Amino acid sequence: MSFAKLTPKPTPNPPQPPGHLAGKNGAANSDQLLETARAQTDTALKELASRADGLSQAEADSRLKQYGLNQIAREKRQSPLMRLLGNVKNPLVILLTALGVLSFLTGDLRATAVIFVMVVLGVVLRFVQEMRADNAAEKLEAMVSNTATVVRGGKEEELPLKMLVPGDLIRLAAGDMVPADVRVLSAKDLFLNQAALTGESLPVEKKADPAPMDVENPLELPNICFLGSNVESGSATAVVIHTGGQTYFGSLAASIVGQRQLTSFDKGVNKFTWLMLRFIAVMVPAVFLINGLSKHNWLEAFLFAMAVAVGLTPEMLPMIVTVNLSKGALAMARKKVIVKRLNAIQNFGAMDVLCTDKTGTLTEGKIVLEKHLDVAGKASEKVLHYGYLNSYHHTGLKNLLDAAILDHEELEDRLRAKEKYHKIDEIPFDFIRKRMSVVVEDETGLNTLICKGAVEEVMSLCSRVEVDGKVVPMLPEHCASGQQIVRDLNGQGFRVVALAYKEMPGATDEPAYAVKDESDLILLGFLSFLDPPKESAAEALKRLRSLKVDVKILTGDNEIITAYICQKVGMPVEHILLGSQIQTMSETELAEAASASSVFAKLAPAHKEKVIRALQSKGHVVGFMGDGINDAPALKAADVGVSVNSAVDIAKESSDIILLENSLLTLEQGVLEGRRVFGNIIKYIKMAASSNFGNMFSVVGASAFLPFLPMLPIQVLTNNLLYDFSQTTIPTDEVDADWLTKPRKWTIGEIQRFILFIGPISSIFDYLTFFIMLYVFNCWHNPALFHTGWFVESLFTQTLIIHVIRTSKIPFIQSRASWPLIATSLAIVAVGAWLTVSPLAGTLGFVPLPALYWLLLAIMLLCYVVLTQLVKTWFIRRFGD
Repeated sequence: MSFAKLTPKPTPNPPQPPGHLAGKNGAANSDQLLETARAQTDTALKELASRADGLSQAEADSRLKQYGLNQIAREKRQSPLMRLLGNVKNPLVILLTALGVLSFLTGDLRATAVIFVMVVLGVVLRFVQEMRADNAAEKLEAMVSNTATVVRGGKEEELPLKMLVPGDLIRLAAGDMVPADVRVLSAKDLFLNQAALTGESLPVEKKADPAPMDVENPLELPNICFLGSNVESGSATAVVIHTGGQTYFGSLAASIVGQRQLTSFDKGVNKFTWLMLRFIAVMVPAVFLINGLSKHNWLEAFLFAMAVAVGLTPEMLPMIVTVNLSKGALAMARKKVIVKRLNAIQNFGAMDVLCTDKTGTLTEGKIVLEKHLDVAGKASEKVLHYGYLNSYHHTGLKNLLDAAILDHEELEDRLRAKEKYHKIDEIPFDFIRKRMSVVVEDETGLNTLICKGAVEEVMSLCSRVEVDGKVVPMLPEHCASGQQIVRDLNGQGFRVVALAYKEMPGATDEPAYAVKDESDLILLGFLSFLDPPKESAAEALKRLRSLKVDVKILTGDNEIITAYICQKVGMPVEHILLGSQIQTMSETELAEAASASSVFAKLAPAHKEKVIRALQSKGHVVGFMGDGINDAPALKAADVGVSVNSAVDIAKESSDIILLENSLLTLEQGVLEGRRVFGNIIKYIKMAASSNFGNMFSVVGASAFLPFLPMLPIQVLTNNLLYDFSQTTIPTDEVDADWLTKPRKWTIGEIQRFILFIGPISSIFDYLTFFIMLYVFNCWHNPALFHTGWFVESLFTQTLIIHVIRTSKIPFIQSRASWPLIATSLAIVAVGAWLTVSPLAGTLGFVPLPALYWLLLAIMLLCYVVLTQLVKTWFIRRFGD
């Protein structure tokens, strides 16, 4: 069957056929599924207003108008214009734009140009990078097949899948994709692959019998087949319960379409912006009123207050953030990681809990033959050889277990399976006997029947057993020993099949073998299968733990297999929380239980999302890694959603990051890169905000006692622009290794505390500069010299202090900035000194400074660095990094 892309269509709320409960998501429809599953087939048909010969065409047309087409919603790609508008709506961009407009309205065109250059660069850089990442990401492909076999008016016909309606009768056969959520009415050996929905690797059997009353999870209902699963073997007739957005898969698709919730990164930027707004709301009116009342020039006071507002705002933040994130995205691309959403990089660094699916992440994602044991529980080559001959020569549908055995390709040559063993006959598998046999003839003419199948069925046919190469009568202790081996293997999560044989003399005529020949067999041993843990999983978990990232397993698989795999990769399993337990918990109870548990099993998709949100409610930054349809809501809810390139399309659509290699080791690199990015962003915020706060604190004080403005508005903006330029190379800076060892989050309280402690240090030296300019150089009546002296001191101290604040260590000795950052720092202080004697000096209001000033400045800079380092060291010891 082919696949087709689908477009969103809203599902109307029409009158329902009897018993059909419409809902907006899988949870709302679960009651309807349970009711239909528990009913007898005749009752189920009646509740869905259907019949054994299907709907009439008129009924189908009527229901199609009521329910709409059987189509799944998908997330629309943002148009370039909407993406650009989304970037412009950033709160810091809005703040800077407002200041730019005010500057323009007051006629200060130079200030307007400075502000809007920063805004445009930040927005455009971010827009370009996000468009590139979006184009690199996989598009959502079709999730449903084009046609389905439908019974209408007693006749079978192939109809476009989108034309299916609730109440339609459909036929299912091997290879079909289930086209809607359906109730099985009759089935013959029907096995479905639900891996994309549940994460379970092995097919599950579906029957027509009513479901037991104790089954609550819709995905475990034995007679309900879901859209998104496919038929491995067998056939069935079924009636459609839900279509389109009402299906279990459709509700998942709908849940990921629409606006994402703000991540911890977005919230952090917004909180920081509001922190700056609060500072501005206090400082700017104070500066305006003090200067207006003391100097009586209200226009000049307003322009100066505007310059102060711009000076207090770290206007380079959008650019610094975007360049850092873009640099991180490029670094991760080199490590085979596609970043779909830039903010996810920082969230990687802040992540302290990683929730991951088991299948394909901790495990290889495929069934392998793990053990081949004799009846004593010892490894046996003969068991492997006979198992290989059985799978190699049978011509029926080869299942995952056969494929796992045949992966031992070396046996074909070693056993000469084709040349040495000639297949005489086979007795095909059926779901009543639960076994299959092949009869092969070797070069001596000996016929050997090799039987492989369910343990109980095969052992019941055995009268003898092979022990250490000898065939002996099967005694009760042999049965007990074999059953104990199987129980132990099942307890470890293994799927076990038994292997038996018997030898018969060859016949002159081509013999025909039948089921009756599967008797008086010799029990040879057992084959055990498992989706094994990846070799890299244990090391990856160890590395993530060393980075203080708590890993939790969220899987739809059962708790026995999950616990075994976790133990194999060195992950402690103290308490397993099941989906059925989560269903009965309140949000508060779940939040506590989720924090205390590391393994969650038998989860429905809604359960995974609940666990994510419960962890977030406890203040955790949560990442989720998954690749199935059942993972989509959790990927969307997480602060950072991670999928792999081989994931189903809905998972990739929901994710923030796509790994080209499905490995937790790649995630470790992402975590480190995220922390580097955040480290450099937070450097800028701390340096710019604390320095600007200190300067503005100085401005308020100076405005109160000086007979002139402390600094001209154009000088404030020039100072701020030069200082910002010196920080444009922060993205190239290294981050101290010890800073990367634990998750880093936006903590506005800590940033505010840092500003309040470090900012006033610069004010101490500002006031010392005021004293020197007024009393050493007698600037009471020489405002130009005062302005120049404070401009130079302010620029030098701000630029130099970058190197103190950027590290928790001793600057220049224990930790040195990158060469680009050192170069820009030196260049900016050189430009600042040159401006005082340059041709622009007159325009900017500068005059040459006396030689003594430069000597006093050098002494102040040394004292400033020493004092800031001492306060910083105390601050770190007192409050932490």
